[in-house]
Amino acid sequence: MSGRPSYKEAQQRLMKWCQNVTKDYENVKITNFTSSFADGLAFCAIIHHYYPDSFDYKALIRDEHKINFDLAFRIAEERAQIHPLLETEDMLKMGNEPDKKCVFTYLLTMHNHLKHHER
Repeated sequence: MSGRPSYKEAQQRLMKWCQNVTKDYENVKITNFTSSFADGLAFCAIIHHYYPDSFDYKALIRDEHKINFDLAFRIAEERAQIHPLLETEDMLKMGNEPDKKCVFTYLLTMHNHLKHHER
């Protein structure tokens, strides 16, 4: 055995990381890789945790999905050089159930870039 985590273990570890970095953020409760990310606030909270000077998280509005996605993806790319694997328009089309594998892949990319930027 190579010592690499199984897909399920990787999901559990990534979920725990997401929950840990967003635990103090209002309107963010991450329980899955779909609906928990449907309004963009979870992505904003994750990037804000590492780059709190980039924007005022408390000024965000839960129902402003487009603004939230645009902000999170833009700051992630500009400040952390995280390639935008997800697009706002695609996330909006998926509504309350974003594609689990797409969200997971983007979050894994975020984790890999941000884990070296611990505050």
